[in-house]
Amino acid sequence: MVTTTASNPRAKRRDAAATRAAILRAAHLRFLRESYDSVGLRDIAGDAGVDVALISRYFGGKEGLFSEVLWPEDSPEFDPANHDGNLVEYLTQLVTEGDVDDRNHRMEMFVMMLRSASSPKAGKIIRQRVNEDVLQPMIAALGDDAGEWRANMLLAILMGVGVLRTVMESDGLTCMVEDREEYLRRYRQLFAGILNA
Repeated sequence: MVTTTASNPRAKRRDAAATRAAILRAAHLRFLRESYDSVGLRDIAGDAGVDVALISRYFGGKEGLFSEVLWPEDSPEFDPANHDGNLVEYLTQLVTEGDVDDRNHRMEMFVMMLRSASSPKAGKIIRQRVNEDVLQPMIAALGDDAGEWRANMLLAILMGVGVLRTVMESDGLTCMVEDREEYLRRYRQLFAGILNA
């Protein structure tokens, strides 16, 4: 006897997870190649092999899908409050460490953000997520009257280094091992200078 999806809720959940993953993969590729405004939900649904209505069902529409593509649920959390008392070291590790998959993900995220930033809807999503996920946690971690401007300076450095490492593939960290400590020392000085200003 064959068990149908209707009588097997576990199979239904698996199908829902696979469908959701297929939509995310298709959207990721589309947003990587085209701007937010150029991408249509029907195109994504066609690429994923699903009914277009499922995008609204799983993501609430194009805006929710774009947000999820840029910031997947399983992406590592930016948590400057949890730095074991050494925010300088935490920030230095953020800009200097990470494996190839990590760097590729960040590169693709930057490309998608840059490609779609001029769109009013996508720009709003990007600003909101960066504010909620990066700036506000940083301001809270700094915890003083100068926290907002210092957080913005730190964000500019983090984003700039991120672009250098991922898009330009040029930040000095791929140099010979003996020079690496010098780069780390200079990043530490840079972050310490802003944090102690």
